[in-house]
Amino acid sequence: MDFSLFSLEGKTALVTGVSRGLGQAMALALAKAGADIVGVGLRGMGDTRAMVEAEGRRAYEIQADLASCDAAAVAREAIQAAGRVDILVNNAGVIKLSPAEEHTMEDFDAVMKVNLRSLFLLTREIAVQMIENGGGKIINTCSIQSLQGGSGDAAYVASKHAVHGLTRAWANEWGKYHIQVNGIAPGYMVTDNTAKLRQNQEAVDDITSRIPVGRWGQPQDLMGPVVFLASHASDFVNGHLLVVDGGYLNT
Repeated sequence: MDFSLFSLEGKTALVTGVSRGLGQAMALALAKAGADIVGVGLRGMGDTRAMVEAEGRRAYEIQADLASCDAAAVAREAIQAAGRVDILVNNAGVIKLSPAEEHTMEDFDAVMKVNLRSLFLLTREIAVQMIENGGGKIINTCSIQSLQGGSGDAAYVASKHAVHGLTRAWANEWGKYHIQVNGIAPGYMVTDNTAKLRQNQEAVDDITSRIPVGRWGQPQDLMGPVVFLASHASDFVNGHLLVVDGGYLNT
């Protein structure tokens, strides 16, 4: 097998939500594979910048609140800083937990602004540049909630179903430009977004019992999948949702 298919040498990846958790792990994986990183985060790149630079890659830092900023302007800033963006990883996301009948419009709108609206605007801007440059890779962090109804997180579930839909729609429209658009659907992961849930040991035990590999996912579990979807190894993979959940959805 030609493992050079997985090399990202000479590529630049834009990763949102990059300062910790899943975004940090994916940015580091892309850097290890050879890509320079443009990192977008509420407080910048944080420790991720040092990790990327330790791999001998360039790191460009953009501090932005995707809940309120002009996401298209963030995309333009990224292109100006790095010269071009070959890989886009839409990872930034928020979750608001409450029973559906108590879910406020403020919480609903807050989730949609980050998880959907900013993703749409930023991706549209980057895609125009990818079309001009002859192609690229777009990877959306979806969720197993893109395929389920969930409970207690209605806005988050709605947003992730929508991101899954955009992934498929964009794959159809932009495939002819040599742009592959795919999603990664993490299962139950040890991240800040699940911190509140993990305080409930009964819930943790119940969920763990339904994961065939017997554990929750760690951010590093996404490192291999993101490199695959960002590289030439996945050139004929388009509109796919790669589930990384330890087998949870199979049970």
